Formats: sequence, structure tokens, C-alpha cells
Amino acid sequence: MRRFQIGLLIFLGIIFASSCEKDDICVEGDTPLLVIEFYDVTDTSALKEVTTLRAVGVGQNVTVNTVTDRSTVSTISIPLKTDEDATSFILISSSAENEDGTETGNVDTITFSYNRLEDFLSRGCGFVVNYDELQGSLTADDNNWIQDIEITQSLVTNSDSTHVKIFH
Repeated sequence: MRRFQIGLLIFLGIIFASSCEKDDICVEGDTPLLVIEFYDVTDTSALKEVTTLRAVGVGQNVTVNTVTDRSTVSTISIPLKTDEDATSFILISSSAENEDGTETGNVDTITFSYNRLEDFLSRGCGFVVNYDELQGSLTADDNNWIQDIEITQSLVTNSDSTHVKIFH
């Protein structure tokens, strides 16, 4: 009987040890953000800050969490949707609120369309989504502060370089 108990203990030990998986820690990266730089429309090589910029996703009630709300910036990084082939943003220049809470800034809507490319990194990281054939369009109105959109990199695989130039 003693031999049976030792054998059973060894058998259970082997089963337990073989059921363990190594720990996968993801250090390889994440789905990239779209990097936008703002330029002067009269001197297209000069960066130009946008005063008190507010960025809101269309259909959202909160500002984009990767952009400091109502900050004066010349570069922003924003997330694109990973489950749709287009993402629209409301960009508000000179953003402020009236006493009744209504927006007083100049509101423009831009839409980015793209093809999604899922890339499997590892068991720990899972999939990331890269974007290809990026295109941008501006919804025209009577008072657009954005004058032009230029795609500088149509393939978005990292957040290290500029993908879009916006002229204002």
C-alpha cells in the first residue's frame, strides 16, 4: 500500500508540473496611436500650436484621454477604433464654455478611414491592430479652422513618427 501511495504522489506531481504554463509578460507593445502635427497654412514647414485644443470622439461624451484637454499643443496622439474601418473626431480650437455649458470654440470634424491589420505578437500580448491605407477628410462648414489635411504615412505601425499633418 505504501508503494501505491508513493506512486500516486509521483503521478500527481508529474500531472501538476506539466499543467503549468510559463508566465508571458507583454513588453513588445500595443496598438499604435495616430500622431498628428499641426502646421502653419502660410508656412507649411513651420509647426503651429493650436490654442486650447479639445479633442472628442464623435458620439462620445468625454474628451480623448490621450490629449490633455484644452491645452495649447502642436502635436497630439489619438487612438483609432480597432473594430471599425473609420474613426471621427471633433477638434475644437480655442475651446471654452459659456456659463450654460455650451462650447464657444471653433469646431471641426475630421474622419480617418483605414484598413485594419491584426498582428499576433505573443500569448502574453495577444493581437495588436495596425492601420494601412490611412486617409483623412474634413467636414466642410462656414468657418473651418482646419484648412488642409496631409497624410505623411499611410501605414500606422507605431507611435514614434508623424502620420498626419493638419494645416491651420
